[in-house]
Amino acid sequence: MIALIRKELPPLNARSLEYYFVAALVSVAAANLLLFSAIPHVGAGFVALILSLPPLLTYLGALILRIEQFYIVRALGVIAALIGAGALAVHKFSAPDSSVFWILIALCGPVLLAIGNIYRTLRWPDNASSGALAPGMLIAAALLLGLFSAMSDFSIAVSLENWLPLSMIAIQAGVFAGQFLLLFLLQKTGGPVLLSLLGAVGAIVGVPVAIFLQRESPPEGLFLGATLIAIGVASVTWGGVKIARVKEEV
Repeated sequence: MIALIRKELPPLNARSLEYYFVAALVSVAAANLLLFSAIPHVGAGFVALILSLPPLLTYLGALILRIEQFYIVRALGVIAALIGAGALAVHKFSAPDSSVFWILIALCGPVLLAIGNIYRTLRWPDNASSGALAPGMLIAAALLLGLFSAMSDFSIAVSLENWLPLSMIAIQAGVFAGQFLLLFLLQKTGGPVLLSLLGAVGAIVGVPVAIFLQRESPPEGLFLGATLIAIGVASVTWGGVKIARVKEEV
């Protein structure tokens, strides 16, 4: 609707269609399918915490592809956060009722999100606006998830006995659409590493919600893991600000 109002309809050519479907697969469809499937088995708090990992994985990928320059503070931040995530994973694996399979599935989500951050930056179609690319990717993601549902035993049937399921889907769809509209705008101006810091914000909000509103038990190793991840994200962010300042001075 926003794209129609702004007259920024998604371009339809071979390059943009590739962009929509590949970005939709790694950034939305596959990542969210894995995370939504894992939440009942590992808890929303654990998933919210590991969503702080994409900034660090994105930075590693950007270094490998030479999108970003090596900076010692950011590298130490990545190491600290990965140790923190490792501590959380070890505690989760050692829990009596833990499911190794679902923990590994959940940990795949941040990897896919990081791949999506880098892909969207490298393959951004020429002269395309963020307002046009976001709806194109989300429509492609809906088609991919619908196709997966039709080919598997996943059901998209929604109970119509009360208003709650449909209202939750409508609210989440609106929030999700707004999120990606802002996400593409931030990606265009700030690059993949800055963009991926949204995961840290999600962790800050998601963990208290899981503990206090959904009555989940705090993940084992929460203090150590969250502290190391916070130090890592802060280091990556601070290093990025320092690099930006140096570039401005030059």
